[in-house]
Amino acid sequence: MSFITILLPIFFVFGIGFVSQKYLSLDTKNLSRMAIYVMVPFLVFRTFYEQSINSTYGLLTLYMIGLCLIIILLVTILSKVYRFTEPERCGLVLSSAFMNNGNYGTPLAFFLFGAAGLEIAIVLMVIQQLLMSTLGVFYAAKGSAQQNGVKAALQAVKRMPMVYGAMGGIAFQLLHVPISKTFMQAIDFIADAAIPFIMLTLGMQLANISIKAIDWKKLYTSLSLKLIASPMIAALLVLPMPLDDMTKQIMIIMAATPTAANTTMYAIQFQTEPQNVSSATLISTIMSIVTLPVVIYLAM
Repeated sequence: MSFITILLPIFFVFGIGFVSQKYLSLDTKNLSRMAIYVMVPFLVFRTFYEQSINSTYGLLTLYMIGLCLIIILLVTILSKVYRFTEPERCGLVLSSAFMNNGNYGTPLAFFLFGAAGLEIAIVLMVIQQLLMSTLGVFYAAKGSAQQNGVKAALQAVKRMPMVYGAMGGIAFQLLHVPISKTFMQAIDFIADAAIPFIMLTLGMQLANISIKAIDWKKLYTSLSLKLIASPMIAALLVLPMPLDDMTKQIMIIMAATPTAANTTMYAIQFQTEPQNVSSATLISTIMSIVTLPVVIYLAM
């Protein structure tokens, strides 16, 4: 029951964003850009500036890449079995291989483990954003009529400010660049506002999703991979790693978070199965109320 009490405040904030969008019809695109391009980079900078760089970063990177590639391989196999077209396969990759560890997983880790958990979650968020900005954009573009995946992915990486925030934080730490207390307080103000803001933004994004015609075969496949197979694969990858228990638990729990909201934007931008990807994002978020407490209980 304690896991439910942890999820309730998170979904309460999502719900506030959802209801606000229904009544106020705010410009979620610009609000999302505000979060991604202004607030989150400061949060990422602070984390990498204050954390010591060690071998854990390399293991987290290998884990994230490995998990993503295994899910893509499973999608490819299932696509052959179900005889999905290439656009359908690419849409299934978008709705299955990328977790929402930004809007959802990062605050969840903070509620579960406090500041120490938040630091690990932010590192995973940066790696995930890099994967979505490369592999995610590649498959979104590959499933469209344009099929300019590599070029689009490279352009997307250049526009990811949180990557520059991470690079800046690492550089400042390694070069021992001092930051005054007053200036650090200003960074803290923006960084601390990032988590509640991105949670509200996710609720608003979900309010904009309309489900018209659901392809149930694709939806079942996506939900099974994202909410069930992904945390199981994550556990197999994580258990033999020389990491502390809390880090392993966060990695497994993150893998069980719903479909990333950004993949919906990519699917719409490139017209790669946008309806199916949007449906997976919304329904996987709703279903996570049931599936995530189970994963949290087993992981912890």
